Amino acid sequence: MQVLQVQLAVRADPAEVGRARRWVRSRFQGHGLDPDAPLAETLVLVVSELVTNAVVHTGSPAVLRLLLPLAEGDGGSGPSRVRVEVADGSTSAPVPRHAPGDATNGRGLELVELLCESWGWYPDGSGKRVWCEIGGCATDLPALEGAGGPGGALIG
Repeated sequence: MQVLQVQLAVRADPAEVGRARRWVRSRFQGHGLDPDAPLAETLVLVVSELVTNAVVHTGSPAVLRLLLPLAEGDGGSGPSRVRVEVADGSTSAPVPRHAPGDATNGRGLELVELLCESWGWYPDGSGKRVWCEIGGCATDLPALEGAGGPGGALIG
């Protein structure tokens, strides 16, 4: 199976979260998929939470990466499982919090846990990479930790 990998450099500015959401929608649409489909909506929410965590909690730039599987033979009829990765400059492990009912923040990783089939993190250079997988079954997307490269690249 081939995977389209695209990435976006994110500046250390909370306003970048909105840009990341728009970028994800455009990548999804560019992959020939409905940017308003339930998978796209979930993907945008998860990206928003992970990029917010990276930018707000580290105060440093980050890199957002999407890995979209290509259907065999047609080059893009739709992903069965999408992987999101956000690399940042902090070595601190992400810790899900359980915010009280009236709190206005502190639910980002809790949402990621609820909306994704799997998620985790690992050390990456002088920082870390937080990842999650959305949609499809676990065998649809090979393990891609460390898959690198700027812009878009086909992996297969």
